[in-house]
Amino acid sequence: MRIAVVDDEPASLDFLHRTITQEGHECFGFTTGLDLLRTLRHHSFDLLVIDWTLPDLTGAELIRMIRNGLPSTVPIIFITTGESDADMVEGLGAGADDHLCRPVRTGELAARMQALLRRTYPQLTEAELHFGVYTFMPRRRQLTVRDTLVPLTNREFELALLLFRNLGRLLSREHLCGTVVGPGAEATSRSLDTHVSRLRHKLDLRPHNGYLLSAIYRMGYRLDAIEERAVGAAADTTAAGAERPLLPGRSRTPPAA
Repeated sequence: MRIAVVDDEPASLDFLHRTITQEGHECFGFTTGLDLLRTLRHHSFDLLVIDWTLPDLTGAELIRMIRNGLPSTVPIIFITTGESDADMVEGLGAGADDHLCRPVRTGELAARMQALLRRTYPQLTEAELHFGVYTFMPRRRQLTVRDTLVPLTNREFELALLLFRNLGRLLSREHLCGTVVGPGAEATSRSLDTHVSRLRHKLDLRPHNGYLLSAIYRMGYRLDAIEERAVGAAADTTAAGAERPLLPGRSRTPPAA
């Protein structure tokens, strides 16, 4: 998982980075709230860990700006220096999901992160994941569409699972490249576009199957669930706009003025 941390204290940032990477996650560090906000315009994360006292914004201000500016509700943990009930209430009221007090203990941070990730992404722990006509079997790394097994490479399977696990959420090219090409890959890599195009074709990710995969220019990709009513409405509109057969003796050419 990709986890972003905001803390202006080098020692604290190093501790958080160490703990998060030891748990098997990718960690991205920021020293100001504005740096994180700028990055969130083009990049996506699975969890945010925010220090309550930053040089440019308060923790509450940053949390509100994230909640008001992002289309999806990425989980947020904030960290305060003391056990102030007022800070805890303000942070949770601003939209955070959990709270920790300093000094932060390694085991507690790891446990809180894992619990929050399980609540936010429950499908991570399930043996089978069902998304309409699509069924994932992570342990066997298999995927079926309408009960038919679709042969996928490991990278294609990981990419498909990442997209479905984040339905309706814009995933940055960097985020996706980390899955397809590997951590640290250039976000401009054409390999990503090739994998996405191949996956769209193999899984037939189109409205008639209930899902639509869209490319967001210079940003990334988003997989959306399409409601049956929306699919039906689109079909009705297409049918209504189709040309009707001509009756004998009729012409579509308008009469001369």
